[in-house]
Amino acid sequence: QVQVVESGGGLVQAGGSLRLSCTASGLTFDDYGMGWFRQAPGKEREGVSCISWSSRVTYYSDSVKGRFTASRDNSKNTLYLQMNSLKPEDTAMYYCAARRGGGCFSRLRTEDFDYWGQGTQVTVSS
Repeated sequence: QVQVVESGGGLVQAGGSLRLSCTASGLTFDDYGMGWFRQAPGKEREGVSCISWSSRVTYYSDSVKGRFTASRDNSKNTLYLQMNSLKPEDTAMYYCAARRGGGCFSRLRTEDFDYWGQGTQVTVSS
């Protein structure tokens, strides 16, 4: 049974930093591309980043490019998202997702991913 679990969310002031983690079990982690998505109240879920199995390919949405960095440790089955220079508009539930095949697409679409976590809340105060 595949499980994907996010952690590391919380409340932070604007300009601050957080690091999210996502641990996946029940799958061969380095067979999967991994993505981060977020959903704010009343809005659709949007792609934030994707990282390929080898970490050689990464994509970011324009809204987070230059501020967020995705990384992974395949030996620990763990994905990370380092979020710096946080803004109130970054407030959302953040989700981790796994995509079979190990690759990533720049389009960051939810339908490209197979397994999802339950999310971790990030709140940025102004």
